[in-house]
Amino acid sequence: MDNEKVEVMQIPFDKLTQKELLKHLYKRIEKNQRTFIVTANPEIVMQTRIDHIYKESVQSADYIIPDGAGIVVASKILGNPIEERVTGFDLMFRLLSYADKHNLSCYFLGATEEVNERAVNHVMSQYPGIVIAGRHNGYFTNDEEVAEHVAATKPDFVFAALGFPKQEKWIAAHQHLFEKGVLMGVGGVFDILAGQVSRAPRIWIKLNLEWAYRLVKQPFRWKRILKAFEFMFRIVLGRNKNKAGS
Repeated sequence: MDNEKVEVMQIPFDKLTQKELLKHLYKRIEKNQRTFIVTANPEIVMQTRIDHIYKESVQSADYIIPDGAGIVVASKILGNPIEERVTGFDLMFRLLSYADKHNLSCYFLGATEEVNERAVNHVMSQYPGIVIAGRHNGYFTNDEEVAEHVAATKPDFVFAALGFPKQEKWIAAHQHLFEKGVLMGVGGVFDILAGQVSRAPRIWIKLNLEWAYRLVKQPFRWKRILKAFEFMFRIVLGRNKNKAGS
């Protein structure tokens, strides 16, 4: 099923609302199609500029979703607007609800052993219909062995909380081992599931200020926030250059 895209620094984002994306995903799940999803923010796009392997990993995804207000703003500046931001956090919870309703299996990969265990226990308590295919912390070096182990469980969903760029590289390199399943990098979501970190209040999210809330709570993230500002600077600069050359 083809859908319209917008290129942001050579990364083709899908112009789908969350509702439209879920319709796509549910159909693919029903057909047992393997699906690689990348939820990309400005920081991830900036990383693809300096890491060619990572760029190829991201571009190999079946869906690249705008998880970041900066991507939506950039699409408008580029004259090909994306209608709405689709966060990886919200998408994962929608997929967990779907898995719960249809008794599908999920594998949870990433974070520390303690956080991983607590996150899975939370999922088991909140979504009793989900089959836990397995879990593994994110501290491993034997990528191939872990990938073969995960694939052997034949999960319907793999949520990889390995952080970028590792999670997208890991999925891209090993997706061929999976006959089916939604494979998705989810960053720090396990920390939220485990109660280690709280998500921004709804009003901050609604105002697209989730990044500011994270900065207040985790000041060490300031370097990452700078990347987002650099991203917007490059988008505006690129647009102005194109206008000058036309």
